[in-house]
Amino acid sequence: MKKLLKEIRACKVCKAHLPLGPRPIVACHPDAKIIIIGQAPGTKVHATGVPWDDPSGRQLRKWLGVSDEVFYDKTKIALVPMGFCYPGKGKGGDLPPRTECAPLWHQQLWDVMPNLELIILIGTYAQKYYLKKDMEKNLTETVKAYEKYAPKYFPLPHPSPRNRFWLTKNPWFDIEVVKELQNKVKACLER
Repeated sequence: MKKLLKEIRACKVCKAHLPLGPRPIVACHPDAKIIIIGQAPGTKVHATGVPWDDPSGRQLRKWLGVSDEVFYDKTKIALVPMGFCYPGKGKGGDLPPRTECAPLWHQQLWDVMPNLELIILIGTYAQKYYLKKDMEKNLTETVKAYEKYAPKYFPLPHPSPRNRFWLTKNPWFDIEVVKELQNKVKACLER
């Protein structure tokens, strides 16, 4: 694992496309039981090098029902994005994650994390990549159908403050899905 993480952190495969340069962000350990697959680091995370060290991360920890200490304990929760580096700014926010990362690194990481029980897929990019044809017609329908993907996967919307409208429009998410997510996370961490 140490050798693989060193290789990932030294990766420069898409250097020419990264406005802030390469800085792969990942936190993993062979003992992790849960893995959170997000999109790509934003500028704040790029600056600190700490995954989910932003308002989205605070919201995600609330949804999971875990403390900062548990969330950042990589022996419990691994944090892996679809794109490991900040991809740059687009019209409506950050650009999509670079497509080189997941096929290059994800399976190698999974191969050295034998205890994974739950894969949390945050946002459309992770859901399309992992659920493929099993994904519903859109993110909302996929998240609504979260039970369909159990016990391996748990799809979520992105916890960004930009998604306030989506959360307001879909109150069932906070009422039903967050409670079930917290139960699954707690059960995994207690085993």
